[in-house]
Amino acid sequence: MKKNEKVKNEMKIEFSSKSANEAFARISVAAFASQLDPTIEEIADIKTSVSEAVTNSIIHAYPNKDGIVKVKANLYEDEIEIEVSDNGEGIENIDEAKAPLYTTKGNLERSGMGFTIMENFMDELKVESVVGLGTKVTMNKKIKRNIEENTY
Repeated sequence: MKKNEKVKNEMKIEFSSKSANEAFARISVAAFASQLDPTIEEIADIKTSVSEAVTNSIIHAYPNKDGIVKVKANLYEDEIEIEVSDNGEGIENIDEAKAPLYTTKGNLERSGMGFTIMENFMDELKVESVVGLGTKVTMNKKIKRNIEENTY
């Protein structure tokens, strides 16, 4: 959570770790973020990052069973903070998992670029994980409003 700034609005959703729910999460967060009047590019960055984080939870946290994925988003004056968490297997080595092209699921044709994409599309990325307890990914994106919007 951002310090020294008041949350303007917040949302929480949770759903089964089924791949069909990835689109639900992506669209839900994008609709919520639209309150900040982001550009189409900013919305695309948010949607892609949420997709990557949720897909990671679905694929890696619960490989042989169903579980719950939680998505929480907070809106601030000019920023959205998104948390995607699970109570799955956890990540043994976060630095290794964040390395471009690293994947434990090569057999599923995974590219290993999820964290790299999140880091490039968002302004901040924090990954916390405990093996056997789960993972929480926190992403922040500043929304840059056009200050000259109403000038002639």
